[in-house]
Amino acid sequence: MRPAPVTDETATGYYGNPVLKAPVWKPVIALYFFTGGVAGASSTLGFAALLAGNRRLARSALLASAAGIAVSGPLLVVDLGRPARFLNMLRVAKPTSPMSVGSWILSAFAPASMLAAGSAVTGRLPRTGRVAAGAAGVLGPAVATYTAVLVADTAIPAWHDAHRELPYLFAASAAASAAGTALALTPVPDAGPARRLAVMGAALELAAFRAMERRLGEVAGPYKEGRAGTLARAAEACTAAGAALGLVAGRRRPVAVAAGALLCAGSLITRHSVFRAGFESAADPAATIGPQRSRRAAG
Repeated sequence: MRPAPVTDETATGYYGNPVLKAPVWKPVIALYFFTGGVAGASSTLGFAALLAGNRRLARSALLASAAGIAVSGPLLVVDLGRPARFLNMLRVAKPTSPMSVGSWILSAFAPASMLAAGSAVTGRLPRTGRVAAGAAGVLGPAVATYTAVLVADTAIPAWHDAHRELPYLFAASAAASAAGTALALTPVPDAGPARRLAVMGAALELAAFRAMERRLGEVAGPYKEGRAGTLARAAEACTAAGAALGLVAGRRRPVAVAAGALLCAGSLITRHSVFRAGFESAADPAATIGPQRSRRAAG
């Protein structure tokens, strides 16, 4: 039997109910998106600083990476309900599953990040610490962006239809937050690379979000309206202000700290905006049926 055609009467869902089920993730996952982004991007920044001989910046970034992944673990367990569920995901490796791939990446990244930070703080096992920092630095981009692939691998329009831009948005947001953290923790004379990364990451984050809104068209409604839209505007304001402070007056320590705080706030709110948009998109039948109608008409 052929499915019934999409009509104005069915655009409100089945007897007014949503077409899609809401995501099962708890609100702590939005925070997990942020801490994972900080951890991943900070590890890459820390390794790059280590290679450049900037030990103060490397120490700050590697510590931020270790702290980020240390917080991410408990947040993930809170969402899963018990630690055994995470361990169960390691029983198999499925390259086609973003969750499976992400679990294995985290399992390799966490000890490398911790070891690199420990070596940077204590000065012990410098060669081992350097190898660990290199491993964490290489895995860092995947840690910062795999959650974008995870949410895009759903049927929720605001996430699935944004599969092209979300990885770039998460990567840029992670870079801005990692650079902001480094700005706040590193003496100004050694924070130059972090300051440049902060400005670049913020600019790319704002550009990626705007590009995503333009391409999504009618599906971008949750990112412009409602609670998710409010969060998106707040994130844009914090990110732009943080980048401007870092660019104009970032060589003064109090201003650098303020810029770093704003960049981290912008990144955190961006993740919450994306997270919330998924729930609002799932609850709106028109977000699913409208694009289907458009594709049907075009086909």
